[in-house]
Amino acid sequence: MCQARITLSALCAFLLVLVACSGEPQPGSDSEALTGQLVLTGSSTVAPLIGEIAKRFEQTHPGTRVDVQTGGSSRGVADARRGTADIGMVSRALNADEGDLTAYPIALDGVAMILHRDNPLSVLTEEQIVAIYTGRVTNWREIGGADAPITVVNKAEGRSTLELFLSHFKLRNEDIKPSIIIGDNQQGIRTVAADPNAIGYVSIGTAAYEASRGTAIKALPMNGIEATLENVRNGSFPLSRPLHLVTLGPAAQASALARAFIDYAASSEVSDLTEAQYFVPLTH
Repeated sequence: MCQARITLSALCAFLLVLVACSGEPQPGSDSEALTGQLVLTGSSTVAPLIGEIAKRFEQTHPGTRVDVQTGGSSRGVADARRGTADIGMVSRALNADEGDLTAYPIALDGVAMILHRDNPLSVLTEEQIVAIYTGRVTNWREIGGADAPITVVNKAEGRSTLELFLSHFKLRNEDIKPSIIIGDNQQGIRTVAADPNAIGYVSIGTAAYEASRGTAIKALPMNGIEATLENVRNGSFPLSRPLHLVTLGPAAQASALARAFIDYAASSEVSDLTEAQYFVPLTH
């Protein structure tokens, strides 16, 4: 009888230990996997959106920290390959020589030509844009504008916006005769907004956001198609592009935390953030 009481008592104690331990994260559990730090680097177009998504992700996943750094799509690719970033941010489709990476689309964007708001021109043909950027037209007067030299604003090498621009207009970077070379979209916006004679090209999302805040720029139509998010959404705007997150190797090799963040960034849970940054979400 005494032996039975001892056995029953020991069993109860054992069960209490199991109950207590069941509330703690076990090795390999989702709770443990979704803690830690992620580093994302790359596209200055994608970075502001990812920064907002990261804040919400950290709130809904306590114990995580997401560090977002810019530097251009080329940096995103290089850092993902080197392992200095868990995830790269790339505002274009992957190139043929980037098959070692896996790309995850999170939104759509377009690239718009922009002028200062006070420039009297509201339309440029593709031939005129090429002539301006290759130095064959150097004064706005030559194409019906004011008598003023044109300030040609071009993107630095390694920027996916430059790659899309060159591809669309069938140019090489050495063909361009820039007055100013800039890095990210915000620098391009500031440069054109400060110079009534400037021309540049930036993300439609960035341009729409800045114009809505009163910044002195305007986006030009392309081939008669207005530079709007709706025309990016319906596929009619010529200079459109996917926005991607990328990881090294197949998707299965990404960490649980990286996969969770990527899934979250592409989900309807952040569609409001995507639209607030003037991009087109993939889900609603």
